[in-house]
Amino acid sequence: MLRPIGALAAAAAALALVPEHRPRDPDRGRILLDGVDITRRSPVWRARHGMRRTFQRQQLFGQLSVAENLLVAQEWRGGGGGFAADLAGSPARRRRERERRERGERVLADCGIGALGASYAGGLPVGQARMAELARAVADPPRVLLLDEPASGLSAAERERLAAVVRRLAGEEGCAVLLVEHDVAFVMDLCTRVVVLDLGTVLAAGAPAVVRADPRVREAYLGAS
Repeated sequence: MLRPIGALAAAAAALALVPEHRPRDPDRGRILLDGVDITRRSPVWRARHGMRRTFQRQQLFGQLSVAENLLVAQEWRGGGGGFAADLAGSPARRRRERERRERGERVLADCGIGALGASYAGGLPVGQARMAELARAVADPPRVLLLDEPASGLSAAERERLAAVVRRLAGEEGCAVLLVEHDVAFVMDLCTRVVVLDLGTVLAAGAPAVVRADPRVREAYLGAS
């Protein structure tokens, strides 16, 4: 897990990697996913090849239930048999629908919001909405997960649940995680690699203990004493 810290850290991460937005192509450098150059790939291509994200401000489909938000995240794979099978309610389509609903229920339970599946997403408080958005991001297993200030507004219990989900994704499922978060203590406890930026310049990069001890980082962000 990698976490940039510091002025312009969020902007740098977003401009480089966010799958839903590509303001402009970079002036130099490349973005590689499993050795494939995806610098100029479309947002749809990136998302369908396993790049998922959450937003600093929650972007759930408020008019849908929480469970339906997770179904939407899985629908791009198709229903089996095309539009005709959807109309006819074919056995293959019903089976896939059942499997996706079951997958959604498991993910919601893992995120600690299993009881909220039938709730409208637009009516959730901030903490639950963040966990619902995380659940939607991982409903279809990601290869790369981009988290933009995911702990903001969470209770202590929700933060622990968030950390547990991220650790499981990174440790058991081999998902790469890029975390942008202002809570330094949360980052140092969760991430395996930290990059500190100061106005676009890298101050330090490495393991959390190494970065925490760097005098430039302590002076700029953690206090010199």
